[in-house]
Amino acid sequence: MRINKFLAENGIASRRHADEMIAQNRVKINGVLATLGAIVEEGDQVFVDDQPVITKEKELEYYILNKPKGVICTVSDDRGRKTVMDFLPETAGRVFPVGRLDYETEGLLILTNDGDLSFRLTHPTSDVPKTYLARIEGTMTEKDLNRIRSGIELDGVLTKKCKAHIVETNKAYTKVHITITEGRNRQVRRMFEAIGRTVQFLKRVSIGKLKLTGLDRGEIRKLTESEVLYLQGL
Repeated sequence: MRINKFLAENGIASRRHADEMIAQNRVKINGVLATLGAIVEEGDQVFVDDQPVITKEKELEYYILNKPKGVICTVSDDRGRKTVMDFLPETAGRVFPVGRLDYETEGLLILTNDGDLSFRLTHPTSDVPKTYLARIEGTMTEKDLNRIRSGIELDGVLTKKCKAHIVETNKAYTKVHITITEGRNRQVRRMFEAIGRTVQFLKRVSIGKLKLTGLDRGEIRKLTESEVLYLQGL
């Protein structure tokens, strides 16, 4: 089994984050620094930050959180800032966030120890639709949105086509629902910035058909069995 999958299945981190940990020389196999793509065989001893990874049968857990702004999507923070882990119930096992919402963005976030599900939902080829409510400073027109819909060049690469429609507009601001199928860093904010617009507020309201219905800011609950099955089918 590849080392990133091994760490994901044992609730240490998502595969993507596991690769980052390996690149940072935080992972060892039998006392030797692990490399990307290294294989873990039966009987091998794996350490993360010099602490052994205990392999055992674990119950898979799935949570949905309405993340407030001013909270970071990491397991811990060396600057003492509030993280999404602070919202988990005391009975929760070792779960981790699936993907990220930036510090100022709020809304739907999934936390789980199911590494395979996390990998599928965040992999660039998965094309999982994620919808955001954005409040943009000033008045926007359909012509403005067409530039967003057709793709914006970020870091030299064009974003995939997306869906966007105006929810409300006036002289002060325009509310837009935008659905993207990628997960680049601060993508929605940067797309609007690229056409000279400022995002005043951003909230993820759905992943596929999974919505925040009934969850206030900072509230968290376990996903239902049907919701888990739905996500596994995306």
